[in-house]
Amino acid sequence: MSTDIPDGFKPLKRGGGYLTSLGPWYYRIDETKGENGQIVLAIRIEDRHTNIRHIAHGGFLVTMVDTALGIVVSSSREPPQPIVTVSLTTNFITAAEPGDWVEAHVDIDRMGGRLAYASCTLRTGERTIMTGTGVFALMKPATPREQPDG
Repeated sequence: MSTDIPDGFKPLKRGGGYLTSLGPWYYRIDETKGENGQIVLAIRIEDRHTNIRHIAHGGFLVTMVDTALGIVVSSSREPPQPIVTVSLTTNFITAAEPGDWVEAHVDIDRMGGRLAYASCTLRTGERTIMTGTGVFALMKPATPREQPDG
């Protein structure tokens, strides 16, 4: 199984205990999206991410979609906007296996005053693994205990 990290990706230093336990996570900035670019979240699928069929567990992939959508929506405003997931819809296309490098590519569909809408595609190479859409509630600024650590 490959452990190489593709060029341009750096370790992601944010997330709580749950997200950290699933990592290490990586990101790069896609300079083609927006004036400041946009985060692409990625991870190498490991055996611990798999189910009994030895493919990436669906719950893990849903977590990746929710996380990528949340990070991109939150970081699309300056300063970053605290958000919570209101609705998440996912579609499984094909399986990811140990060793696959999976990237989450996000598009912000609409930012309103109280809600944000975005869509995500998980890919390994040219192959689409999953798609998803989310609705997020824009929240007041986080208290110090809730601040991201990176």
